[in-house]
Amino acid sequence: MSTSNTTHAPRTLLILAFGIVYVIWGSTYLAIRVLVETLPPFLSGGARFLVAGGALLLLLRLRGAPKPNAVQWRNSAVVGCLLLVGGNGLVMWAEKSISSGLAALLIALTPVWFALLDWARPKGTRPHWRTLAGIVVGFGGIALLVNDNATVNGSLLSAIALIIAGIFWAGGSLYSKHVVNGGSPWMNAATQMIAGGAGLLLLGTIFGEPWRTQWSHISARSLLALAYLVVFGSWIAFSAYVYLLQASTPARVSTYAYVNPVIAVFLGWALLGEVVTSRMFLGMFVVVAGVIVITLPKEITARRAPYQSRRSSEA
Repeated sequence: MSTSNTTHAPRTLLILAFGIVYVIWGSTYLAIRVLVETLPPFLSGGARFLVAGGALLLLLRLRGAPKPNAVQWRNSAVVGCLLLVGGNGLVMWAEKSISSGLAALLIALTPVWFALLDWARPKGTRPHWRTLAGIVVGFGGIALLVNDNATVNGSLLSAIALIIAGIFWAGGSLYSKHVVNGGSPWMNAATQMIAGGAGLLLLGTIFGEPWRTQWSHISARSLLALAYLVVFGSWIAFSAYVYLLQASTPARVSTYAYVNPVIAVFLGWALLGEVVTSRMFLGMFVVVAGVIVITLPKEITARRAPYQSRRSSEA
């Protein structure tokens, strides 16, 4: 996949896609928290992505889009398992015992994994000193969040699962960015959702969710949350994210990580009455600061360096 996509992508479509990912994905943490109140995380996640991906694939085929070939399905299976099984699946599982706001804050560390994994891949980009500084700051914020016993309530395993989910998400995103998959972003999103949904259903079955779930106790608001995640979280936001991976740079795409937590924390507090401690706020600001440092355009540093050199010579 060439970088020319970034240059030729329509500016209005890029802005719209970023806005969708910023706002809607910030609200999905709240929807997931409501969903897992009575629905099993892996099975409901599988149903979400199979319905969304299957409907999108059907619509694209009716509009004349070519059928995905074997290579596209293979690549989509890899991306779908990383993003949706390892990434989203662990988020849904963790939110059974962790607040939606805290989940979003722990996932906000994802740009750190973007930077480290992009460095680790063959011919990867070595992090700038600014990126390394941002990584250190980001880990400091996570340490504040995880050590806040009033917030985590002993759910250390869930917190670790969320950090691992961010690693899976970054790995899947980078793989999707650099592999030549062919097809449109919307077809890629459909096949990735189908592959990821199938993986989540299999995982839920392995963990015995069909037999451990009290199906008669499923609430209407959990079902509404599932419908919201299918339409807004998957059809709209996930498709926009897949488009951005092809049309923009990983650094720019990862900026959603410092917008989503703010929205998620506010919605969790306002609509679910989730407790927001002062330490949680401090951790949020530290994490967001680290992410901003990591994703700060290199051009800013490049412009400041000559200016500072000029001031030094004038003095």
